[in-house]
Amino acid sequence: MIPAFLGLALLVVPLSALVARVEWATLWRDVTTPEALSALGLSLGTGALATLICVVFGVPLALLIARSRPRTAAILRAAVTVPLVLPPMVGGVALLFLFGRNGWLGQLLAEFGVSITFTTTAVVLAQTFVALPFLVLAFEGAVRATGTDYEQTAAALGAGRWTILARVTLPLAAPGLVAGVVLCFARAIGEFGATALFAGNAPGVTRTMPLAIYTAFNGAGVTQGTAVALSLLLLVTAIAVLLLVRAWRPGSVR
Repeated sequence: MIPAFLGLALLVVPLSALVARVEWATLWRDVTTPEALSALGLSLGTGALATLICVVFGVPLALLIARSRPRTAAILRAAVTVPLVLPPMVGGVALLFLFGRNGWLGQLLAEFGVSITFTTTAVVLAQTFVALPFLVLAFEGAVRATGTDYEQTAAALGAGRWTILARVTLPLAAPGLVAGVVLCFARAIGEFGATALFAGNAPGVTRTMPLAIYTAFNGAGVTQGTAVALSLLLLVTAIAVLLLVRAWRPGSVR
């Protein structure tokens, strides 16, 4: 019990210390400063766009993994999991080497006058890179858990592939998809390392909430009061995400 409570304290006490530092009297003013609103709006906008991209590409990828042979599925699942275990800075370096001025795609895009690095587009790409595994793994697990019996029955009754996907597969795995989307969005708006390296920290262009918090505690940009307020906002968002995911789990307590 003692080591267990010490481990719990290691997680809870630092967050309690953050909440204790919040200036409640000026909280609303801190989170509504122009710099804070700019960072908040940029985080929400780019996070939503990154989540949409993850849905478009992640759902087919999850279906492919769930319906592949075990060995193929294991290889694909390992490839998807890599961004989860990589330090975010490494992801930023990888994106920079791909889309940078001297990168593989960067050189090709430069011929058409297109530059991605240190733009809002770079923020979206960095968020997508780190958030996509959350959606894929959550949805793939849900699809795999439902099995193929209902799909085979629908096919035997004459349903086409798209009908089976829309009327059988997706509804059965809907809780996993919702959980994946929510976790994906939460990870996207909390991304820092890859964004800092690949997109930079330009106010109003690439300075998201995590970057605004970092900037404040390094003596520039928003005040530390605003940084603490934004940190609290991210904490509340994370708790809301966990509650929403729990509510969508099959058999969860209502």
